[in-house]
Amino acid sequence: MTSPHRQRTALVTGASSGIGLATARALAAGGYAVYGTGRNPQNLSDDARVPGVRYLPLDLTDPASIERCAADAGPVDVLVNNAGESQSGPFEEYPAEDLERLFQINVLGAVHLSRLLLPGMRERGYGRVVMIGSMLGSLPLAYRSSYCASKAAIRTFASAARAEFSPYGVWLTTVEPSSINTGISERRTHLVRPGSVFEEQYRRVIARLDAREAAGIPAEEVAGQVMDAIRARRPRPLYAVGGGSRVAFAMKRVLPDSVSERILNRQFGVRFQ
Repeated sequence: MTSPHRQRTALVTGASSGIGLATARALAAGGYAVYGTGRNPQNLSDDARVPGVRYLPLDLTDPASIERCAADAGPVDVLVNNAGESQSGPFEEYPAEDLERLFQINVLGAVHLSRLLLPGMRERGYGRVVMIGSMLGSLPLAYRSSYCASKAAIRTFASAARAEFSPYGVWLTTVEPSSINTGISERRTHLVRPGSVFEEQYRRVIARLDAREAAGIPAEEVAGQVMDAIRARRPRPLYAVGGGSRVAFAMKRVLPDSVSERILNRQFGVRFQ
């Protein structure tokens, strides 16, 4: 069992911006020993660094990099799987290599890192693994199929494994934010072909998505929810955070999937026949 007097150690992936940066800052302020990761942490600017946080290189497309990161971090009590990529495009136009890269980063890399750190948590009798998902993992949107699927996958891994690890004091949970103002719109990969039959509607959906993200909640609000999940004695399977999330999930619980699907997509300019 972990001594209650030992300082807890946390590892936050993708800690150089957005939710990862805000979460690393919140954990450090809360007294945790914090490791943050980035692809090239030696190149991080001062604005992307949190005082007291140690930065480790991590490339989620490289199994050897994942294994080195886990070894360098040592015993970890809290893992926040935040690093990921955003991708948009018509379903039929996704290149296979882009799909594979997205799932390697958003799903398989996070699962690999979790599997390396979970045995130590189990043996010490304490652990928290938080997957940073997306509300789109529960409420899919047209032209975001790959991203939605990756976020649904990471949530399902966590939800299914909860019963395996909870008897050992280790809890897996998912935080699903709605629109977040982190600048992710500028980093999103667009996989629509020039002259595509879907292009006009695709551009309309992305314009509305960008507008929502520009007016979205700050990363610090999501980090606050992550901290609540970490501190909970029995974290819930899912935490939704952000404007409209309660209404959206209530709609999903009450209405048939076909109805909630139409409502969500119409908000983004997608019309069903």
